[in-house]
Amino acid sequence: MSPDLDAWDPWTPWVIADRLAGLDVPWYVAGGWAIDLFRGEQTREHEDVEIAVPADRFDDVADRFPDCDFYIAGDGKAVSLSPEALATYHQTWAWQRGAGVWRFDVFREPYDGATWICRRNWQIRRPYAEIIRYSSDGIPYLCPEVVLLFKAKTDRDKDRIDFEGTVPLLTSDERRWLKDALDVVHPEHPWLARL
Repeated sequence: MSPDLDAWDPWTPWVIADRLAGLDVPWYVAGGWAIDLFRGEQTREHEDVEIAVPADRFDDVADRFPDCDFYIAGDGKAVSLSPEALATYHQTWAWQRGAGVWRFDVFREPYDGATWICRRNWQIRRPYAEIIRYSSDGIPYLCPEVVLLFKAKTDRDKDRIDFEGTVPLLTSDERRWLKDALDVVHPEHPWLARL
């Protein structure tokens, strides 16, 4: 039986970065925390924290968390690691045994060498050197235009809040990239009119 799906007490990006210090893998904070790292302050509460890594480098990350068990998350459940589950779902949740809570989520992402590949449309690709940014204290995070592309999939308040607060801070090139990517992945999206 897997742990309770709602038992989240997420670490902060700083705790995760401390554990991953010196790891030679292109990893980064994703999701809402990435938006806040870009903005330079925490703008809202976060019920979880996501990081992303190249899919076949997941084990390198997991090795840094010997106090955690990892489960594949998808379709409203968390299941033990297996080749089939790893191939089917991209999310991997970290369960800290001693605390009895979920601590973070790892997105196992497609890539080609030094190039990130968008899991929603493999035509969208960018070098890691372009998509990984760093906060003032050195935390790697996903660039905001790519975060917003992923947030566009669902219609949640937190995603609209992140969009509204971030778009005015984007450069014209970042806005153009987001618009072009949305045209491919979500061509009818209402955010397009704002870009």
